[in-house]
Formats: sequence, C-alpha cells, structure tokens
Amino acid sequence: MNTADQYLKAIYLAQRVEDGPASTGRLAEMLDVSPASVNEMVGKLEDRGLLDHEKYKGATLTDEGIERAHDALTTYCIIERFLANVLEVEEFREEARALEAVIDGTVAERLDTIIDRPAECPDCFDPRADCCAYLEPGASEAD
Repeated sequence: MNTADQYLKAIYLAQRVEDGPASTGRLAEMLDVSPASVNEMVGKLEDRGLLDHEKYKGATLTDEGIERAHDALTTYCIIERFLANVLEVEEFREEARALEAVIDGTVAERLDTIIDRPAECPDCFDPRADCCAYLEPGASEAD
C-alpha cells in the first residue's frame, strides 16, 4: 500500500523527469497503482495543501509538498543505500520500497550514520535510473 509520502516522492521525481507537472498516468506507472487510485490520493494531497492539480496537465507540488517529498526521498535513499551497500541485498529496490513506509525518522537517522550520506542527498537520486548515484558499483546491476 502506498502512503501519502510515497505519492509525494513519486510526484517530485516525475516533475524532475518531465520538467513540469506529474501526469496521472506517469504516477500510476511509477507507483504500480490504477489511475483512479492516483486521482483519489492527488485529491487528498491537494486538500492538504501539498500539491496543486490541474485537470489534463498534472500535479505540481507546493513548497510544503516539496519539503515532505524531499524528506521522503532522503529516507528512501538512506534505506536503499544501506540495503545495497552495507547489507548487499540483491533485491534492494523492492526491499527499500517495502520498508520506506515503516521506517521512522529515528531509524533513518541511525542508518544514515552507517552509510555516510553525501550533502547533496537526495539530489544525487537519479529518477531515470531509479536509484541513488552513490550505490556501490554493481549494485544497480543486481536489479
């Protein structure tokens, strides 16, 4: 099940790839959910002031939405790099996606001390490759 933060993260990344609003179809593809599910969550996030949605154009994050998406992506990067670089989990992406909704800030901070996250995180996350640029060599080939 996808959380609001997972949607915000997906919108943030889609906006970076598309250089504009995130379309419902693109988000449904990224999150592996139906377009109807995306529309429902987009409406909820818009009601909370986290994004603006224009029919037939897509969703654009507000400043508050960008901040929450940034935090969610940072946590995801920490989990992904910990699984791939420290634990050498082959299916690190699937595991990171499963864990991101249940890892709280305290756990993420503690994992962060182990991976030595670069200052530019999460801007080091490559949305086209769907992974952090700082994964160890060969880790991106494991998927």
